[in-house]
Amino acid sequence: MPKSAIILGASSGIGLELAKVLSEKGYRLGIAARRLELLKAHATGDPNVVSVRAMDLSRADASGIFAEMAEEIGVVDLVVISSGTGHLNPELQWELEEETIALNAMGFARIACVAMSIFEKQGHGHLVGISSVAALRGAGEAPAYGATKAFASRYLQGLHLRAGKWSGKIRVTDVRPGFVDTPMMKADKPFWVASPRKAAEQIVSAIEAGKRIVYVTKRWSLIGWLLRHLPE
Repeated sequence: MPKSAIILGASSGIGLELAKVLSEKGYRLGIAARRLELLKAHATGDPNVVSVRAMDLSRADASGIFAEMAEEIGVVDLVVISSGTGHLNPELQWELEEETIALNAMGFARIACVAMSIFEKQGHGHLVGISSVAALRGAGEAPAYGATKAFASRYLQGLHLRAGKWSGKIRVTDVRPGFVDTPMMKADKPFWVASPRKAAEQIVSAIEAGKRIVYVTKRWSLIGWLLRHLPE
């Protein structure tokens, strides 16, 4: 039976490209995002998409919608949480900080918790969360973004430790992208910019290899090392 995956945040960017790459590998797919019309446009041309839902991870009903998708698909081998937001916020407007925290932290944990529960009931599964290199250090102009990505990374670490009792049958991967050419990229002078397709291909390779942490693209592991060791 073909493997199956649910991808959240699949309407554009990395999430959309992940859906394409996994479909090419024969996965049965469930895709969800806030922009339903974009999801439907993709699903129309992809026979491997078997479930499509509008979902806002920052809303409490997201967990129920996700559970419905999982039930519709049956056995779920892979869940990728690619949904996220972020703002440059030099004036520290609370509305922007609150939106980022609600989606990147609360929403992320909401779905990760349900996904792990499903994996534990069926006895296997792979959870992949898209965090960021920004998780490694705070950002003065985007404090909520870096903080919520750090939360996502630590939450994934905790779930990885929880999954240890399953002897490798449940896996957790923390994906830490650098700059990827999507609307989320807001840097004035970005460097080492990857296309969404290249990012997706490297992420899928890491999933297949069962890696715990992966930098995208791989050279960003050097930046990760510097961010961990250089003084503020």
